[in-house]
Amino acid sequence: MLIGEYNHTLDKKGRVIVPSRFRDELGDTFIITRGMDSCLFLYPLHEWKNLEARLKTLPFNKAETRAFMRMFFSGASEVEVDKQGRVLIPPLLREHSQLKKDVVFIGVSNRAEIWSKEIWEEYSSNSSQSFEQISEKLMDFQM
Repeated sequence: MLIGEYNHTLDKKGRVIVPSRFRDELGDTFIITRGMDSCLFLYPLHEWKNLEARLKTLPFNKAETRAFMRMFFSGASEVEVDKQGRVLIPPLLREHSQLKKDVVFIGVSNRAEIWSKEIWEEYSSNSSQSFEQISEKLMDFQM
């Protein structure tokens, strides 16, 4: 399971060290793609295949489905962790998530996310203020 929050730095070539605790779960090769809220989603290959299978069941005759699939899959890249534990984040994805230097990895159960540190801090601050309100709105949510 992918959990926790880790701060890292993007180098000039667009590479970043993947937290060692995430490397075990993500594997040596994993998928990185556009995420929501200006972040990137990282999926272990087995999770990616499960997600792909579920997405294939969506009705392709709906414009929203086609638009989502195009954006989601066109931004996806299979990346490989190098001997130093780094991955190269493609320029398209760095631009999407506004990654410049300082980045934050967060674990979200079956996937990890990469955020610009500035965007994450703003998002986290806004979300933490409404965390209890959000949890009350979720049906069947029990801790």
